[in-house]
Amino acid sequence: MATGTPSATAQAQEKAGSTTFDSFTMKNTNLNEGPGVKLNDQQKIIVSSVLDLFEGNPTQKHLDLWKDDAVFADPLSVAEGRDRFAAQWYGLASLFSPIAIQSHRVISGGNPIEVELTNKYVVASKVPLAKGKEQLISSRVLIHVDEADGLKITRVEDRWDDKLPDGAVSQVGDLLPLPALLRDLARTGVAWGWWAFMNASWWRPFLAFRKLNGMTVPAFVTVPKTHDKDMEMKAARENSS
Repeated sequence: MATGTPSATAQAQEKAGSTTFDSFTMKNTNLNEGPGVKLNDQQKIIVSSVLDLFEGNPTQKHLDLWKDDAVFADPLSVAEGRDRFAAQWYGLASLFSPIAIQSHRVISGGNPIEVELTNKYVVASKVPLAKGKEQLISSRVLIHVDEADGLKITRVEDRWDDKLPDGAVSQVGDLLPLPALLRDLARTGVAWGWWAFMNASWWRPFLAFRKLNGMTVPAFVTVPKTHDKDMEMKAARENSS
């Protein structure tokens, strides 16, 4: 029998195998697999965790399944790196309440995993002027994973109507600094700047500033740094829903 240090692949499989549904308290565990699709246990954990995020239920344990340099992209934002993609998910949960998945179906168990998703977002009551506004979005979600690192998420694309802007216009945010006004609002902790910024993001011409959105959102969103704060925020979301 061979002995010695396990291979990198074996170590990754062992690492992935130590993650279970029981360690997450996930909400979306009843997955709808399309014809010919059969997810393995680790893929189910990945998909369930992403559906939880889309339904406004982020926790640090969910985000532990993401690599530090992972990317989240949708028609409004490109968020690269843990600080930015974490802010997107916690910001979503803060801006919209409730969020309700209307339907989902896993249509591919490859890499990326592909999910057809229809979600209803209701603007939270604390958002001035827009509270109660509903938005139904149908999209194809692509979940890319690093199979050599315990099946960690490297990129999630939320392709509304299976479309995602590309090219120079979607990269314009790389060339722009964080506006001074938004910086000042962030320093003083004024939430109005965040709400105004996010509401403006729904204006169609603003889609060109996707990467700017990804860079500025973390300035206005509270991302918990401790487990206790994470659970406190989770409880507050559940009590308000």
